[in-house]
Amino acid sequence: MKDFKGKVAVITGGANGIGLAIAKECAKRSIKIVIADIDGSDLKRAEKQLKAEGADVLAVEMDVMKFEDMEMLAKIALEKFHHIDLLFNNAGVVVAGPAWLLSLNDWEWIMKANVWGAIHGEKVFIPIMLKQDTECYIVNTSSVAGLLDLNGMSAYHTSKFATVGLSESTYLDLQCQTDKIKMSVFCPGFIQTDLDNCERHRPKKYANDMSQLYYQSDLYKAEEGQKHKVIKGGIPIDTIGDTIFKAIEEEKFYILTHPELNPLIGLRVKNMFEGGRPSMDVIKGVK
Repeated sequence: MKDFKGKVAVITGGANGIGLAIAKECAKRSIKIVIADIDGSDLKRAEKQLKAEGADVLAVEMDVMKFEDMEMLAKIALEKFHHIDLLFNNAGVVVAGPAWLLSLNDWEWIMKANVWGAIHGEKVFIPIMLKQDTECYIVNTSSVAGLLDLNGMSAYHTSKFATVGLSESTYLDLQCQTDKIKMSVFCPGFIQTDLDNCERHRPKKYANDMSQLYYQSDLYKAEEGQKHKVIKGGIPIDTIGDTIFKAIEEEKFYILTHPELNPLIGLRVKNMFEGGRPSMDVIKGVK
């Protein structure tokens, strides 16, 4: 896809971070924008900012974890703009900690937001795109954490590896159906976003009992501190929108942001072929 003027983009998690960066790049390219987010106040702020930059934007408060909300998002977007050309399944959360210490609430929250959110997006919007029979594009936001592992991030890695698998398999299925819908999976390294503050968006049904031993431990405090450190120490976010759209123009499936990590991705594959195992020695340069 190279001609973007007048296209319509739907962006989940669009009020902050990567989603807002994508929305700003859409505005530069004269794309009509639907930003969706769970946070109504952040959504209003983002909408105001985008309109000040001249964007034709619609803001929709919704929860990607709820299929009926995703259906509502599509209905509102179509009523406003009549077609949908780009979908950015971007909303996501992060929790840190070893698999056996995290609560089931942690696991259910991250899988519902990061994996089921993208599933809901594909389930609702791909049939719309197929019916339109026009050039369309989907970008699922995963992470380099969907291609490489670090210790202390088991739930996040599980969700992001799942997102890569979902994207790859969906892309193959679409090739069997049409040549008009293309896809990419965005696998960024550490970027300066607000992802490390996603706890403020945790629904009550997934709330943790913070009196439990793990959440009072030094390990929990250390993992939380590391989570904030790596995100705040990431690359600036202002180049991300352009990176994604250049990949769309070139129809690159895997969109990466940190070339210095590419050898580690190759080493992981080599390790598989050689019957090796994950090693802390390999990841020391990442954390």
